[in-house]
Amino acid sequence: MKPKLLKIQANRVESFSARRDLSPAVNNLWHYHEELELIYIRRGEGTRFVGDNISRFKHGDLILLGSNLPHYWRFDTDYFDADQKVPDIFVVHFNANFLGTIFLEVPENRGLKKLIENSKRGLYFQHDTDNKIVDLFLDITKSEGQDRLLNLFKLLYGLSAHLKYSPIASLGFKHEYDLQEQERMQQVYQHTLNHYKRRISLEEIAGVAKMSTHAFCKFFKSRNKKNYTDFVNEIRIGHACKLLLENKLMISQICFESGFNNFSTFHKCFKQITGKSPLQYQKTFTDLA
Repeated sequence: MKPKLLKIQANRVESFSARRDLSPAVNNLWHYHEELELIYIRRGEGTRFVGDNISRFKHGDLILLGSNLPHYWRFDTDYFDADQKVPDIFVVHFNANFLGTIFLEVPENRGLKKLIENSKRGLYFQHDTDNKIVDLFLDITKSEGQDRLLNLFKLLYGLSAHLKYSPIASLGFKHEYDLQEQERMQQVYQHTLNHYKRRISLEEIAGVAKMSTHAFCKFFKSRNKKNYTDFVNEIRIGHACKLLLENKLMISQICFESGFNNFSTFHKCFKQITGKSPLQYQKTFTDLA
């Protein structure tokens, strides 16, 4: 699927950009950019697309995305409702060589160089991330000049010493797109996210993509290494995980609320994707609370 190329730093007044977002619409687009992206979800929940991976994101998530890695943050609908939930996100964009090519080659920066190389697939840092690292996001957005630059150094060096991270996109993911795919696949994403709670036929989604059913299935699988049905089920199971953690509905209700027509299919898909039954998944996180 063709993401949109964004120009993050149109001017070079500063060596990197940092901001704090309080709107769910800022990252609401399938896109990529040359700069690496470091994002901390201080408050917010939704569906995360990174390369060929689809996962839930939630409060406390800390992620580093490599250069030109396509991504898309879709906040849950209640973040778009007036007077409802308000997200709080810190985002830092920087070029790997923003201090020159020699910077990453000095011996003291081996760890940082490895971190940047590993970020090509996206890196997810676990939730026990050092609070000092998290506090640096706020320091970066508030500081100026050399202090701002030093805070970024502290943040990056802290992450390079942080061993608890895992890659997000698959090892075989490659960013190769045809220019004509952009609008088509953005529409496929939007349509699926808007209607996954009901049955979406292949004829329907192929019509959204303006392709024949056969051509769409072949095209979608070649780009995503999964068929469209599996793609939809991953989104549905992600929503089911959210409902299980909220613990407001019975599991049988969550099955239908997530877009499945029968409990057997829901249970099978849930275990295939998460490795646990719905009840085991819920109990695991309840016990940790």
